[in-house]
Amino acid sequence: MENSEVVALLEEIAILLELSGENPFKARAYENVARRIEQLEGRVEDLAKEGRLREIQGVGDALEEKISEYVKTGRLKYHDDLRKKFPDSLFDLFRIPGLGPKRIKQLYEEMKISSIAELEAAAREGRLEVLPGFGKKMEEKILQGIQFSQQQEGRHLYHEALAEAQRLKNLLSKDKAVTRIEIAGSLRRHKEIIKDIDILAASKTPKTLMDRFVNDPQVARVTGHGETKSSVELKSGIAADLRVVSEAEFPYALVYFTGSKEHNVVLRQRAKDLGLKLNEYGLLKGEKNVPCKTEAEIYKKLGLPYIPPELREDMGEFSAKKLPALVTMEDVIALFHCHSKYSDGRNRIAEMAAAAQEAGYQYMAMTDHSQSATIANGLKADRAEKQQAEIDALNKKLKNFHVLKGIESDIRKDGKLDYPISVLKTFDLVIASVHSGLDMNEADATQRVVKAIEDPHTTILGHPTGRLLLERKGFPLNYEKVFDACLANRVAIEINANCHRLDLDWRHVHRAKDRGVMLVIGPDAHSVDGIADMEYGVGIARKGWIEPENLLNCMTLAQFQKWQKG
Repeated sequence: MENSEVVALLEEIAILLELSGENPFKARAYENVARRIEQLEGRVEDLAKEGRLREIQGVGDALEEKISEYVKTGRLKYHDDLRKKFPDSLFDLFRIPGLGPKRIKQLYEEMKISSIAELEAAAREGRLEVLPGFGKKMEEKILQGIQFSQQQEGRHLYHEALAEAQRLKNLLSKDKAVTRIEIAGSLRRHKEIIKDIDILAASKTPKTLMDRFVNDPQVARVTGHGETKSSVELKSGIAADLRVVSEAEFPYALVYFTGSKEHNVVLRQRAKDLGLKLNEYGLLKGEKNVPCKTEAEIYKKLGLPYIPPELREDMGEFSAKKLPALVTMEDVIALFHCHSKYSDGRNRIAEMAAAAQEAGYQYMAMTDHSQSATIANGLKADRAEKQQAEIDALNKKLKNFHVLKGIESDIRKDGKLDYPISVLKTFDLVIASVHSGLDMNEADATQRVVKAIEDPHTTILGHPTGRLLLERKGFPLNYEKVFDACLANRVAIEINANCHRLDLDWRHVHRAKDRGVMLVIGPDAHSVDGIADMEYGVGIARKGWIEPENLLNCMTLAQFQKWQKG
């Protein structure tokens, strides 16, 4: 059993307890243990078998018994009994942004609403306005949320799909007949949202590989099982396809199944213009195949430079005079946007610094939340001063590594930062971010953000739109005005590497680069494990055509400090 299955169970129990009107501390206990299991390096299943579940913080008699029962049997009677109290359709309401357990409980008990269809009808007919805490504006938000939820159906966050794809790739790689295997599709192109997983393999015995694929324990149902292609739906809800070709066909198939469709259309037309035919099986001149061992050879035969997968969207890669030398993880030497136990992080500053140095970084910025972020234990001025003293002491001990004293300052509704000048000037850098009052039109949002950019203490604009992928759109911005302000005030824009955000969107990353705006990848790391999210940010940066010279992360400490001074 995967840890993620146990996490999902505990999270749902927490929701069911809230719906049942139980003590909120009881629900929170399940949520807290779920978070601990997410951070585990080992398997919950092994801990249960060895009688070591109590090693997980927050696990007592009751939770130990419940987790053990679920791991051993795949079912939990306590969960089943809670679930029976409510119709299955009620849980679809949790996909609607802005609806939490309390509101859903209110809708269910007072209006007998137990499905999205019933909720939509009630909102359209104005029947929700009679409920306390609801009103016309809330009805409008709910209708917008339903539309957004329907648009996101069948889509998955990048890191969740990647984890499943890598697991499948590792499983299939155990087949000795496999000569080559790659993850293709939108995952290989580093799209921020993934619809399904595409895996391509080369093998002389495809049947054994197909059998291994469809019999994976994580398969919920098989939707297709053929000699060269099989399709499944995983327990996680993600669809996955496996295609098996010959070794000779592999390069052509990899180009084709990496996509995008728009990119492939242009490639096929280019081949046609050259008197050739390109498909997933080969590059043909008449009836004869033009042999190519790699993707690069295929592009060369078509008179093109090798186009990295991230750029294959038919968004300028064919007309560019020169393709960019895209940034890689090896180019990145600095970490910006990290949190510690001083606010809502899970590790001490020294632990974050040690992990960053071990990962090969040369310096990092500690940017805990500012005072307005009370829910995130934001730093009042005296705690900020205490943290800075701790960082100064740590820097004296560190060798070949440096911690910058930063802050993630809330941008208030009036566009001002969260501290007076006397406090702001004590930081080495300031990330300015919007965390509240997100329901803004473009004019108000732009004015608020631009004013923060114009503050002379602002170094970086953090997660620019506040979006949460598959949960909320984020507020609209006039990007040209934002870019103008960043250029005029020497402020960089963050590519937030957290997979729930990946904000700035890669399409706007490309626009920012074209305008000459400096960018920075921020892991938004709330633990030592969060540092690894930099890889996702680099993927989005590459998709936005970013080169090392476009990123603060690729500057030495001296270069960064010089850039700050102008």
